[in-house]
Amino acid sequence: MKPGAAALLLLWMVGAAPSQLDSEVVLQRYALAIGRLTAPKAVVYSYTVSQVGATNIEQSHRIYRSGMAVRDETISIDGIALHRKIVRFSNHEERYSVTRFAPQRESYELLFLGTARDGRHFDYVYETTPLVRTAPTWIDRLTIDGVAFLPRSVHFRSRGSEAEGSGTIAFAPFGRYWLPVAAIAQARVKGKPAREVIIWSDYRFPAALPPSTFAAPQPLHSATPPSM
Repeated sequence: MKPGAAALLLLWMVGAAPSQLDSEVVLQRYALAIGRLTAPKAVVYSYTVSQVGATNIEQSHRIYRSGMAVRDETISIDGIALHRKIVRFSNHEERYSVTRFAPQRESYELLFLGTARDGRHFDYVYETTPLVRTAPTWIDRLTIDGVAFLPRSVHFRSRGSEAEGSGTIAFAPFGRYWLPVAAIAQARVKGKPAREVIIWSDYRFPAALPPSTFAAPQPLHSATPPSM
């Protein structure tokens, strides 16, 4: 190889290699990114849930959410599409929002463990220890995306009187939002193994959803024939 070609190859290799940030700088950017997070005003998505253990479940759902209002349509059970969807209405916060799973320094000690190559950049892995552990579920590992500086994945543990387990939930960007894509958990419930997998997909962000989306249809009143 000619010297000039070797120099160009070296420059290309150096330029292609991702640079690694100081772990403290990463945490500063992480805190700023968490503070800038917004949730969609309206969102439609699908998810599948599979449970094996004390209860066996295989279901597909479609969710419509506007603020706290939720319409949950069960569209298949055990791989069989339902001719008539099962529709439930509720009001609650998003249980799998990234802000609920993102450990922060007010509540956790974060210890840098190392980096993980992710395409053309590094992600940053931290061990997380709750400063005060009172809840039955806590985060023990965090991987911060090296571009968005938001949680790429979190590993959690749970311990209760009848169950003990662990799991991982992964997040990814969808437009300007950072949303869950997969969760895997395994546990022993009353001494027996159990496993759950949730997969999210088909995110859409309409400008708004009509109020009728979150209202159960009213039954039709049968007309009473006039007396003769």
